[in-house]
Amino acid sequence: MCPDVEFLAKPPFDGSLAKFIEHAADFCYKMPDHMRFDEGALLEPLSVGVHACKRGGVVAGSHVLITGAGPIGMVCLLAARASGASHIIVTDVMQHRLEVASQLGADLIVNATDPNIDSILKEHRITHSFECSGAEPAINLCIRATSPGGRVMSIGRSAKPSMNIQFFDAADKELEIFGSFRYKDTYPIALELVASGQINVKPLVTHHFPLSEINTAFETAEEGRDGAIKVCIQVHED
Repeated sequence: MCPDVEFLAKPPFDGSLAKFIEHAADFCYKMPDHMRFDEGALLEPLSVGVHACKRGGVVAGSHVLITGAGPIGMVCLLAARASGASHIIVTDVMQHRLEVASQLGADLIVNATDPNIDSILKEHRITHSFECSGAEPAINLCIRATSPGGRVMSIGRSAKPSMNIQFFDAADKELEIFGSFRYKDTYPIALELVASGQINVKPLVTHHFPLSEINTAFETAEEGRDGAIKVCIQVHED
């Protein structure tokens, strides 16, 4: 919520793609020895999922819909399960991502292009919807699919300046619509969840590249090449 929030890895700060960087100790958290560095790298996106579950009030017995099976949708799946959700549904247009979501513990996967998706979701008493794609049809699907009195979390972002949202449908069902932007004080929680084994983020890392092949790493991540979900760069190649 800080109006002057700054990130070390983006402008106006340069130089984070290096073997060593200097960072304020107050913002660093020590990983236990048994954790791998790629697990540590995934604490940033996992914090997004942890924060969304806290904002949305996911508890034991929640029925969760997640639209978008990209990295953020996947970590929301993991965080929702760790928060006690008893039933989790994931939708996406890419079948290979849905299959990974199933491997991570989704109870039901549905291709978003399925013409019967509304009737399929209607059967599952969805209490919380997490929109992780930033797509207009997906946010409206969340509004239609969430049971009366439920909560819709807007997490994904779109390049479109505006969208046509079915606001009155949400109002008629007395849905609560929450915005969830990045995270707040969730790194220690995310670290504990991974370190204790409650959450396994390892399957999300599909590719590794050395620092010398950084251009290929970014292209693979951007294009989703070869089923890429999360691409890790090995800074220290030994």
